[in-house]
Amino acid sequence: MSMDQTPETPLNGPVFWDRRELDQLLRVYGRMVAQGEWRDYAMGGLKDVAEFAVFRRHGDAPAYRVEKRPSLRLKQGQYAVMGEGGVILKRGRELAQVLKVFDARRFTVVE
Repeated sequence: MSMDQTPETPLNGPVFWDRRELDQLLRVYGRMVAQGEWRDYAMGGLKDVAEFAVFRRHGDAPAYRVEKRPSLRLKQGQYAVMGEGGVILKRGRELAQVLKVFDARRFTVVE
């Protein structure tokens, strides 16, 4: 990071997860894999959003997505957990707090 860039200054280029955030995401992912809930994940970084998607089975649509949108950092919070269909389950400023949505309840598929 150069001297003229502060943590509040967005960098040009894609948004992605830092090491601390990845550690938190992969801890939750590992726990859910051990419980047999999730089977696969994918990550992506675009110009305005980083995404961590988890899948119940290979080839399915994502069961959950965790997004990081720095542009919302000062508003409703840059982190969000979304369920199937894009429903926002939790949004906030701290990733650890947002990821607690996976501790709060047991998720089951309703058909």
